[in-house]
Amino acid sequence: MGIDYKLTEHLQKYFGFDRFKGQQEEVIKSVLDGHDTFVLMPTGGGKSLCYQLPALIMDGTAIIISPLIALMKNQVDSIRSFGTEDGIAHFLNSSLTKAAAQKVRDDVTSGKTKLLYVAPESLTKEDNIDFLKNVKISFYAIDEAHCISEWGHDFRPEYRRIKPIVSEIGQAPLIALTATATAKVQHDIQKTLGMLEANVFKASFNRPNLFYEVKPKSKPESQIIKFIKEHEGKSGIIYCLSRKKVEELTETLVVNNIKALPYHAGMDSTTRSGNQDKFLMEEVDVIVATIAFGMGIDKPDVRFVIHYDIPKSLEGYYQETGRAGRDGGEGICITLYSAKDIQKLEKFMQGKPVAEQEIGRQLLLDTASYAESAICRRIILLNYFGEKLEEPCGNCDNCVNPKEQIEAKDEICRALQAIIEVKEKYKAEHLSDILTGKKTAAIKSFRHYELEAFGSGNDHGEKFWNAVFRQSLIAGFIYKDIENYGLLKMTQKGYDFLENPVDFLLVRNHDYDAIEEEANAAAAQASGAGDPELFSMLKDLRKKISKKLNLPPFVIFQDPSLADMALQYPITLEELKYIQGVGEGKAKRYGKEFVELIKSYVEENEIDRPQDMVVKSVANKSKIKVGIIQSIDRKLSLDDIAASIGIDMKDLISEIETIVNSGTKINIDYYLDEILDEDRQEEIFEYFREANNDSIEDALKELGEDEYTDSDVRLMRIRFLSELGN
Repeated sequence: MGIDYKLTEHLQKYFGFDRFKGQQEEVIKSVLDGHDTFVLMPTGGGKSLCYQLPALIMDGTAIIISPLIALMKNQVDSIRSFGTEDGIAHFLNSSLTKAAAQKVRDDVTSGKTKLLYVAPESLTKEDNIDFLKNVKISFYAIDEAHCISEWGHDFRPEYRRIKPIVSEIGQAPLIALTATATAKVQHDIQKTLGMLEANVFKASFNRPNLFYEVKPKSKPESQIIKFIKEHEGKSGIIYCLSRKKVEELTETLVVNNIKALPYHAGMDSTTRSGNQDKFLMEEVDVIVATIAFGMGIDKPDVRFVIHYDIPKSLEGYYQETGRAGRDGGEGICITLYSAKDIQKLEKFMQGKPVAEQEIGRQLLLDTASYAESAICRRIILLNYFGEKLEEPCGNCDNCVNPKEQIEAKDEICRALQAIIEVKEKYKAEHLSDILTGKKTAAIKSFRHYELEAFGSGNDHGEKFWNAVFRQSLIAGFIYKDIENYGLLKMTQKGYDFLENPVDFLLVRNHDYDAIEEEANAAAAQASGAGDPELFSMLKDLRKKISKKLNLPPFVIFQDPSLADMALQYPITLEELKYIQGVGEGKAKRYGKEFVELIKSYVEENEIDRPQDMVVKSVANKSKIKVGIIQSIDRKLSLDDIAASIGIDMKDLISEIETIVNSGTKINIDYYLDEILDEDRQEEIFEYFREANNDSIEDALKELGEDEYTDSDVRLMRIRFLSELGN
């Protein structure tokens, strides 16, 4: 009958399948024939079977080296469920008691055990090495082999010691398996394991059923809750970078009636595996996790994967999104992106060895480039893994809603010239201020207003210039010196571009930081953001109240708050306090007439209110805000407050604005008296009393940009709103 039929027979006998998937059969034959074998198969392609079946067929015990204890347990349970004898598969790791470890050794020695899962750390222990020297080993399988490579997304130094230890235990064929590896990572794995002559099997990286989308991160909690409510009852994973964010986001989801549980390495292993099991058993819909979750998770019907934070590498991104739609059904992959997140990840690299920093920087650039690109997401991803896709996929945001691009050759040249003019000694933010012609304190003290570049880019805003610097980084014209405060330096490629500029397309509106702010100011024009008719009625009501109280309208509620009301239709003061920029104080003080108007409007027009969109927040969520209020009460200098919580002055002012906009009274007179004399304070205060709006740009034009800085005016606006509005 021949070997093919027999293999199918074994497949049927052990796993109950009647046919192989993709290249599984060829891989298994390669292992059975005693060849070293390298397998690159995307998540859901059936990698595990490639070593499980030959291990069951061959004489001896296969040693499976695997990085995670939870993953080993899963795999062992899965193998045992196919057979009648528990001893057929075991794991040997630090979680076992002495007696349990002895039972494993006895089963292996007696020949019962066909698969022995071992953590790389356990493999290096002397007594384990001595024990394995006397075992008949069929082959070694190195699962999640990308952990070997420093260029891989989950590098583990102990993986690099596998080859010498395997040689010490005894020679047998090797099979290395991974779901993601670029050509560089693949070569690194084969070289480190001494298997450059291995048979290589690569499956396509294309997962046509996955929809890829990158969204600007504006109000992430609201964005996520709205999405989950629209996909009620479906299974999903949300990835966050920090354990703290995992805990916070899970709490917020639960408060908003979403069945969610957290998962991260800081939890005790019982709780963690309990949460994982509840997700697998569909007792909860959503798991919020750090990247510790998911290696080898075999849940076929995960319908969405959301990245709250941008991942550190495209390989990590591909592997994590690959957990969606493994059954070939719907799989929506959404990433919330903010350029600030990239800066945060860069900060984490400070202090690491130079080689590691260079690798990390390159991986981050690839990720930023993917997030900010206007071309088909699938083309970029497949190209990254060395695969060509001829036509755009039609199943990603860039294909479904193409982005407008603008020619920015001239802008790139101006940005590069500014870097050269300041002798490569400044960061992007300072350079943006130079280009837009802003006389900040730093620009005054360095006399940078005398530079040729000063004001040469005032046809655009600072957010646009920040985007130009980011795109220049991605294009390789400049690099960021992470160790040295993030100063921007020129590369040879940048000098070549200045010498001979060529067309350069920039995605319009791909200035993500600007989009964040615009999204927060959510179309005060009410262009599709909410109900235009209600928006206009709310503006009229605000005008009426402002006349009665003799206050500028923006003191009562700002436009973004009205736009949010027109979107969410709050009809009680309780609901109103969750509206953007309102809070409890303002809701009580000005809210009564607004909710009455909205309530009657909703009844008259029989409107279905999107109740799920009022995102309930978790009490005491913002310790930072409480800390800021207490520090201001103690009259601490704002510079000291910013330094103590690790943010810059601009961000601190934004935090204070949020506090004041939501109705809390704050007194910063003591700080203002230090930086502005009485007459100047009075001038700005009077300006806002007469102004039609609270725009800082308009205020600076009126008051004189040479006279006042952006911070001066923002701080005085805080005093004005706090005194008159709260």
